Amino acid sequence: MMAENESKERKSPLYWEAESFLNYLMVERGLADNSISSYRNDLRQFAGHLKSMGIDQVKNIKRDHIKSYLQHLYDNNISSATRARHITSIKGFCRFLCLEKRIDNNPALHIERPKTAAYLPQVLSLAKVEELLKQPDTSKTLGIRDKAMLELIYACGLRVSELLSLTLYDIQSDLGFLRCLGKGGKERIIPVGKTALQAVKQYLTMARPLLIKEQRFEELFLNHHGCPITRQGFWKIIKAYGNRINTDITPHTMRHSVATHLLANGADLRMVQEFLGHSDIGTTQIYTHVADTHLQRVFEQYHPRAKPLPPHPLP
Repeated sequence: MMAENESKERKSPLYWEAESFLNYLMVERGLADNSISSYRNDLRQFAGHLKSMGIDQVKNIKRDHIKSYLQHLYDNNISSATRARHITSIKGFCRFLCLEKRIDNNPALHIERPKTAAYLPQVLSLAKVEELLKQPDTSKTLGIRDKAMLELIYACGLRVSELLSLTLYDIQSDLGFLRCLGKGGKERIIPVGKTALQAVKQYLTMARPLLIKEQRFEELFLNHHGCPITRQGFWKIIKAYGNRINTDITPHTMRHSVATHLLANGADLRMVQEFLGHSDIGTTQIYTHVADTHLQRVFEQYHPRAKPLPPHPLP
C-alpha cells in the first residue's frame, strides 16, 4: 500500500515541482542533507493538503490555500515553531516557482510567520562540563574514545555531524588546529586546546588500533564494530554519561555550552560566530542572552550581598 501511494505521488505535477526545488537547494544553495529532508517532509504534507482541496498544479495555488493549510496545522496543535518552519519551506518553494517562471504571482508573498516564544538553549555550567568530562573510564578502550570525543566536541564547539565526519587527516596536532566541514559543506579551521589534543592522541595510539577490524575507514571515531559512529550512536553515548551526572544532555548541549562560556569570559561576538560557523550573527546573539542569564544565576548564588531586596512599599 505504501509503495502504491508513493507511486501515485510521483505522478503528481506537484511532486516533480517540489523535487526541482529540492534539487536547487542541494546543488545551487548547498544545503545539508538534514535541511533537504526537512524541506521535503514539509512540502509533502503541504502537497497532500492541496490535493485534498483538488489542487494538483502549482499555477492553481492561491494565498487562501496556504492560509487553509496553516489553519490545518494550528487546528492540529502544531507548535508555532514548527508552523514557522513550514511557512519558510512554502515561501521558499513559491519564490523558486516565481524565479523559474512556473507561476506569475507569489501566493506566499504576504504570508507572515507566527510569533515564536523566545528560546534559550540548554547550557551546562563549567562545573558540570568538568564533571561530564571525567565520566569516561580511560582504563578501557571505549572510555578512551569517549573521552576524546567529549573533549573535542566541547573544545571546538562542533556540531555532532562535524565531529563524526572528522577523518584521520583533519586534525593537525602539531599546529593545534582541525579542519571540519559544516553546514552546506562549508569548511572552517578551528583551534584545538592541548587537553583535547592529548585526549585525541591517546585515542589514536591506545584505542583506535584496537577498534579497527578487517574493513578500514578514514573516519576518526569508530564504534566497537570498527565502523564510523552514527549520530544515533553518539547520542546514546552522551545521554548515558549525562545520566551519570543526573543531567539531560544532547550533543548540541556541548556546542551551546562552549559558546556561552566564551562570551561569558569576554570573547568577541564575531569571533564566536566564526568559531561556530554561523552564517548569520543573529544566530550567535542568542548566546549573549544565555550568558547574561547564566551570570545572573551565578551572582545570585554566590555573591554574599546578592539576596533580593524586600518589595519597596508603594507611596
